[in-house]
Amino acid sequence: MSELTVNHLLGIKYLQKQDIDLIFETADHFKEVINRPIKKVPSLRDITIANIFFENSTRTKLSFELAQKRLSADVISFSAAQSSVKKGETLIDTVNNILSMKVDMVVMRHSHPGAAYFLSQNVKASIINAGDGAHEHPTQGLLDSYSIRERLGEVGGKKVVIVGDILHSRVALSNIYALQMQGAEVKVCGPKTLIPKYIESLGVTVEPNLRKALEWCDVANMLRVQNERMDVNYFPSTREYAQQYGVDKALLDSLNKEIVIMHPGPINRGVEITSDVADSQQSVILDQVENGVAVRMAVIYLLASKLQP
Repeated sequence: MSELTVNHLLGIKYLQKQDIDLIFETADHFKEVINRPIKKVPSLRDITIANIFFENSTRTKLSFELAQKRLSADVISFSAAQSSVKKGETLIDTVNNILSMKVDMVVMRHSHPGAAYFLSQNVKASIINAGDGAHEHPTQGLLDSYSIRERLGEVGGKKVVIVGDILHSRVALSNIYALQMQGAEVKVCGPKTLIPKYIESLGVTVEPNLRKALEWCDVANMLRVQNERMDVNYFPSTREYAQQYGVDKALLDSLNKEIVIMHPGPINRGVEITSDVADSQQSVILDQVENGVAVRMAVIYLLASKLQP
């Protein structure tokens, strides 16, 4: 059997195209498993996984926990808000204390970019990055590409626009890396203040006009505005943002083709997309959630198979 070229999932930029292909092939198998009457396989009965979240999360945390339990792994969950980190304990001490309980793998979300990489250099466990600051969110990038492949047949040759708060988004960066690695063309669209100055150095073009972006693309991935990461105002008002960069059904219906609508969640209904768009046939938002479990099962399974007994 093929195996991943990496021992950790720290970011899409550390992967190769063959890694993504292998993850997707494995996810296809697990997607079939989770749609059976009995949704569990005994693949990881001897593996213990710690979920360590230093930032709030609902979908990602639940998705990882469900993926781990579907694989029959032992799971422990850790929330920084109720932990000794509040007493001044360092990240490495916290994780090493957890690892001393014979944990094999750590899934971590942290507010600091590079935290997962730092951890991978300093502890003996396989690390999966569940989001590090505004840097990367690799499993989200993978599940988004997987959802495009499922809906459109392939990712290569497709045109994808990422709309919204690119500046603060770890999802955008992981999507850009994953899509380009598979041969898709990527544009970004949003207020000038929310587009990073370096973005074109990634081989991405900027389209400031939403209608033009939608007329160009096959897929629009709508990102929410991350108000919790903003210490200044990047645009005049939420109402004005929604008028210029929000997608409603009238706008979708006025295009001369049907495009796929994605959203990593949580949705601010009425801001980046309206309810009739989120719940429409063109939306794959709930498919993304289901695919997230299969893709995370694939990542965990493939990394666990590389662990030394």
